[in-house]
Amino acid sequence: MANGGIANPAPLGLAGFGLTTVLLSLVNAGVLPSGAMGMVLALAIIYGGTCQLLAGMWAFREGNTFAATAFSSYGAFWISFYLLNHFNASAGIGAYLIFWGLITFYLWFGTFYMNRALFLVFLTLWVTFVLLAIGEWGASNVGHIGGWVGLLCGLLALYTSAAEVLNETAGRVILPIGKPMARSGRAA
Repeated sequence: MANGGIANPAPLGLAGFGLTTVLLSLVNAGVLPSGAMGMVLALAIIYGGTCQLLAGMWAFREGNTFAATAFSSYGAFWISFYLLNHFNASAGIGAYLIFWGLITFYLWFGTFYMNRALFLVFLTLWVTFVLLAIGEWGASNVGHIGGWVGLLCGLLALYTSAAEVLNETAGRVILPIGKPMARSGRAA
């Protein structure tokens, strides 16, 4: 356990994000019917939203600024996504998505100092947000492509969650996550 008995909250946050993203992306890609949005919204408010928000708060306690910011932000994203759908808000969704893409883009730079798996999760996520925003602005075929990229993103997040759980539990690498692309300037 890290930092005074607090377990690593990242696998929970990644699992909540990954599963919710996979199911929404299957709808966006046209694999699941739009009637499946009820299932997605239930996950968005509880697993994607609440569990990620909790993981973010635990990451604050752990002293992990990146995880605290990312999980709290995406927990809030899923809660707001639920509310937007619940209240049938449709105006401005393209701008909503593009600004989430902007937040994801700067967080992606932080992953240069983390493992490759997280680098790929954030890379595919910001691309997903941009494609979905373009789809909202009238290019529905681009939105479908965003669904497929989002599916890849969600699967990568689930893989990274599983790797962190299995590697930590086994005390050795069971599922590789790759080394950072850049060296951190922080002292070890």
